[in-house]
Amino acid sequence: MSQESFTFTVGKLDAGMAILLGERAHLIEFPSILLPPGATTGSIVNIAVHQNHSEERRRDAEFWALQDEILQEFGVHSPAPPKLQLRNVTQTSITLEWPAIELATAKLRSLDIYRNGQRLAPIPSPLTNTSSKLSGLELNTEYTFQLILRTTAGTFPSNLIRVRTHTMSDTFGISVCFGAVHDPVMLENAKMALREMKAKWSDTIQIDTTHFVCTTPAATPSGAAASRSSPVAPGVEYQRALQLSIPVVQPHWIFACHTERKLVSIAAYNLGATPPTPSAAVRPQSMSQASLPRSPTSPNVRQSMPPLARSTTPGQTTSSFVNQPASSSSPTSPPATTATVTAPDDPSVEDAQTESASASAERMAVMEKRMSRTGTMNREFKFPPTSPTPVSPTGDAPNLPSIQARVVTPSNIEVPPPPPVEKEAKDGGGEAGDPGEEDVGDTVDIPLN
Repeated sequence: MSQESFTFTVGKLDAGMAILLGERAHLIEFPSILLPPGATTGSIVNIAVHQNHSEERRRDAEFWALQDEILQEFGVHSPAPPKLQLRNVTQTSITLEWPAIELATAKLRSLDIYRNGQRLAPIPSPLTNTSSKLSGLELNTEYTFQLILRTTAGTFPSNLIRVRTHTMSDTFGISVCFGAVHDPVMLENAKMALREMKAKWSDTIQIDTTHFVCTTPAATPSGAAASRSSPVAPGVEYQRALQLSIPVVQPHWIFACHTERKLVSIAAYNLGATPPTPSAAVRPQSMSQASLPRSPTSPNVRQSMPPLARSTTPGQTTSSFVNQPASSSSPTSPPATTATVTAPDDPSVEDAQTESASASAERMAVMEKRMSRTGTMNREFKFPPTSPTPVSPTGDAPNLPSIQARVVTPSNIEVPPPPPVEKEAKDGGGEAGDPGEEDVGDTVDIPLN
């Protein structure tokens, strides 16, 4: 290794820096700590510079060892994308599951679930939770689901799952957890019905459990009988079902689903309710097929109303209800086209009704005639006193054969002719013989009573 020495003169020392003056360099700054001890301003020093190759090799070896360690720690193992799987599907819910997420040396930022390409919700406790149940879905609708894992090492999406929810006739999505059933034969029949519907059951509540089936909230069937003398605490699975809002039904609900071959409502099969009998489950007949009273004239024809009868008196209608009094129609109203059932024939009643209708029609004709003609009013005229016999507002005579009612009509009253009125010529109008306007004088209100 060759060395070359350079001669410098110390020009100035200031704040740890020395100004060196040399032959080849006019001015350079040099750390004063590297000067020989005792060197001051004006001292002459020799400085030699050479390259240390051995130290360079040692430094490079340390650097590449550190790079290999970083590669093995962070470059070989990285987070793995989640593997999403379908566990169960019902009419309005879907259950998804996946293995535990692998983060390697990265840190978790979030684990979100996406529905139809839109972020639905974050997964709670993503480091320990490996399943999720999504409810509130539409019936018989196709959906897509995906998990998105975000870490400090990047974003890792899962596989895409496409699934369609069930219809009401699909029963293989039912997942039952059995509790305490008092009848072992009923329990076995319920499991057989589930097997035929391709449904599943278990003895513990799981993430995809749809219904909890039992006949008593106690842990064992004997607990129901024992609770009469001493209180028995409900079972653990029953309490979990209440906490998770899982419907608690009786085994009869399984039999109803098996019979109807579809998912039936649980309203009539809740725990404590009286299940409907098989005969009550049959749909009732419609009103058109129900048993209705038949007409005596046509016994083979069903009808929804009693037989109709037509009125024989013109302008008279009968009531639409049985054994109700008849009402007369006004002369201006059109005749009724629908007749109804009347009371049994009674000669006295028919005569009274006929006389009442005739008197009413006669009174209305007289009143219309008087209203149509013109004339003057006699101020001394008064109506005759009313008859003591009560008359109904409709003009019908009371149906009392023993009472003779006399009807006073306006045609029986003699009205005196009005006094002659002298016509005078209007002041300032024409000659003496010219006709002018009549002076009727002041108007006076005359009480008619």
